[in-house]
Amino acid sequence: MDQIYRSLCPKAPLPKPRVAALRTLYNPTQHPSGNSVIDSGALVLYFPAPKTVTGEDVLELHLHGGPAIVRAVLTAISSINRPDSLVRYAEPGEFTRRAFMNDRLDLPQIEALGDTLSADTEQQRRLAVRGASDALSKRYEFWRQLLLYARGELEAMIDFSEDQHFDESSDELVTSVAEQVHALHRQIKLHIQNASKGELLRNGIKVALLGAPNAGKSSLLNLIVGKEAAIVSTEEGTTRDIVDVGIDLGGWYCKLGDMAGVRSEPGGSVTGESVVISPIEKEGIRRAKARALESDVVLVVLSIERDAENVPYRLSVEKEVLDAANDCTQAGKCLLIVVNKCDRLPLADRLPSGQPPSEITEAIRPLFETVPEDRFFAISCHEAQEGLSPGQNEVVDPGNIQGFLRGLISTFEQIASPLGIEGDEGSQYDLSYWEDSLGVTHRQSSNLQRCLQHLEDFLTQTAKIHGSHTSDDGYQGIETEVDIVTAAEHLRFAADTLAKITGKGESGDVEDILGVVFEKFCVGK
Repeated sequence: MDQIYRSLCPKAPLPKPRVAALRTLYNPTQHPSGNSVIDSGALVLYFPAPKTVTGEDVLELHLHGGPAIVRAVLTAISSINRPDSLVRYAEPGEFTRRAFMNDRLDLPQIEALGDTLSADTEQQRRLAVRGASDALSKRYEFWRQLLLYARGELEAMIDFSEDQHFDESSDELVTSVAEQVHALHRQIKLHIQNASKGELLRNGIKVALLGAPNAGKSSLLNLIVGKEAAIVSTEEGTTRDIVDVGIDLGGWYCKLGDMAGVRSEPGGSVTGESVVISPIEKEGIRRAKARALESDVVLVVLSIERDAENVPYRLSVEKEVLDAANDCTQAGKCLLIVVNKCDRLPLADRLPSGQPPSEITEAIRPLFETVPEDRFFAISCHEAQEGLSPGQNEVVDPGNIQGFLRGLISTFEQIASPLGIEGDEGSQYDLSYWEDSLGVTHRQSSNLQRCLQHLEDFLTQTAKIHGSHTSDDGYQGIETEVDIVTAAEHLRFAADTLAKITGKGESGDVEDILGVVFEKFCVGK
């Protein structure tokens, strides 16, 4: 670095660290003069190691932006090469790799850096920024040290039980270690659950529009995305395949899926209508049901239909739609009930809150018992497209589409909120502690799953088989006869998986194990 600076700026001293200095850059192959000037007004900054992005000395040259100047400076730098001091272009990702090798960044931070560069929405940006801190790495290292210490206690009992006097019996020691491992198992399990919520933010929340033909699914999709992404027609069955559209909705990236209308075979309709379904439409219905089961949020779109004169309107519900919605409920999907075509309701029955009228709500409630009423929405795609309500002037939210979208975004916030351990107290378990879990990547989560499995193997190894008391979360206490060597190996494997996440440390280090052993049992002896 010093060689490059002296060659380009032979007449000026090295700038003070982290202070921008104006320098004239010269061609190093010529004598410094007016004819050899490359850039007469470059800004030069010097960052000494180790407090730099890579942990090494860094020299930054801020040039005038003309391509000829940049090309001349690069050519001048390449001319400085010597056998003992090679200057070359960095390989892809080399600065990040050097930062990792010099302990400036760990693997979770590097992964978060990649997420930062690819973030498209506000929630993705927040997730990446959260992961860019060292909070997760410190947590994994803390967990690794806990396992290291627990393994050290077991190793000490194996190696020194016959030569040393212990305050605890072997059963008490194993019981104590198992209780620590059980508490850690509980934390990691919840950590993984929160990581799956973070995947919703990183990869996008999949939303499916499930409903009967001509219920208004395509119209609703077009209103949400602000363009004609799906064909809208009064003819039933115009949507045969799945139309997926990605959109930034209030800072949340979601993938909206408009699908074929789901309806029954002849005689199977709730309304009693007989229909004929072609093989192509049957395939579309099958794909629609499969897409709904793959989604995170399912919008069940129902519609208000005109009826006889004595009953001016009715709620149209297809049995196949109900069956598909029930399958989604059993699969743990989040459902929202959207009643479309509310412009067909008499003005006296309209509710300004955007909720369906009481008659409609009473009809919906027994059909979707697990869906809370705050997830029932009354909309009118027709009014939203026209921008007017019957008998009214222009309104702020025609058709209640914005009210529905606010409810949808609120649902996103609920399903992506981190979980915590009820009853835990202290700063270690505050909300920010569990929010960090949202930044866990797929690679980290996979290693955490393996760590969890090793901890479960340890707990199984040390659990009573007969006559034990089982706690609410399945923990069964300790057996009097356990294979300590095998149990300790399970802890080593678990610690190794945590070390793989950060790329630092290894649980099998003999010095670390002996350090724990002698710290606990040999101090002062």
